[in-house]
Amino acid sequence: MMFDLKKLTLACSLIPLTISGHATAQSSGEGTIQPVGQRPPPTREAPEVQAIPDIGGVLTPKGRLVLEPEFQYSHASVNRLTFRGVEILETLQIGLLTADDIDRDTFTAAVTGRLGVTDRLELELRVPYLYRDDTEANELEEPPFRLERNRTGNHLGDIELAAHYQINSGEDGVPFFVGNLRYKSTTGQGPFDVDRDANGIEEELATGSGFHSIEPSLTVLYPSAPAVYFANLGYQFHLEDDVNEQVGEAEVEEVDPGDAVRLSFGMAYSINPRTSFTLGYKNDFIDETETTFSGETGNSVTGESGSLNVGSMLLGWSYQFNQDAALNVGLELGVTDDAPDTVLTLRAPFGMNVF
Repeated sequence: MMFDLKKLTLACSLIPLTISGHATAQSSGEGTIQPVGQRPPPTREAPEVQAIPDIGGVLTPKGRLVLEPEFQYSHASVNRLTFRGVEILETLQIGLLTADDIDRDTFTAAVTGRLGVTDRLELELRVPYLYRDDTEANELEEPPFRLERNRTGNHLGDIELAAHYQINSGEDGVPFFVGNLRYKSTTGQGPFDVDRDANGIEEELATGSGFHSIEPSLTVLYPSAPAVYFANLGYQFHLEDDVNEQVGEAEVEEVDPGDAVRLSFGMAYSINPRTSFTLGYKNDFIDETETTFSGETGNSVTGESGSLNVGSMLLGWSYQFNQDAALNVGLELGVTDDAPDTVLTLRAPFGMNVF
């Protein structure tokens, strides 16, 4: 989603040493309280919140390039009990009872580059590489039988291009609004690009979606020192495509992946001028996927998969070493059945002036 919990770290440099909005003070020799220093003028730059990735909204200054190495680990487990047969009574079933236990681990190494074209326009490029490992165990109750299968896959992932534009200056207590537009390519191995056996079962795992997507979104940032509140709302369009691939005994003709509504919100809080943490929540509502295929009769049939509800709690921590380097850690904890159990992300952005 463009949502991209994309970079949120409370810009500690934007928060003066204040207590409840007042400059610190000291006593003079006469016992009166004298102010020390001057309150800085209101900033027109959108506040930074980088502790959680993929939210979007913080712009890189004009002429500055930020490179961000990233490592991500995702784990998901699926436990499914399936009955194939006839249920006569609630306590009497005639058929087969199968139990499926699937563990999915994904390791992603990526490099993201962000360039400030103007003070309000930023361009982004993300190049990921994925390694996937799935272990699947199937058990039959009658007759007793257990089958275990392990599959892996590693390849370049889907390269992404994005543009971010700060719409307003954020004056007079108005929140900052940032428009985002993201395009995801098909450079990864999609589900119809991998090798399959005679039964249509994948022999290796896909590292990309296999379909182009475009996602516009809007990020809202509201500074309230020492915190920044954020929210993001986006819509991801997946473009349908003619697949024309043989999968088992059926030929898949056309696939229209379900579009997705994506939202997130939360708060970034500055502990001190170098450290901040973030709390948030994100949810993707993914529509049904329509697949058109033909069987042995040659007639085309269209089927639909179920919709998905992917919701996760977000935790983040950021430490700013200096003006050019930081370390960010993000953790996602799945709270819906369709979400990964955990997603751990480690990022180390560093910046430089290029013009």
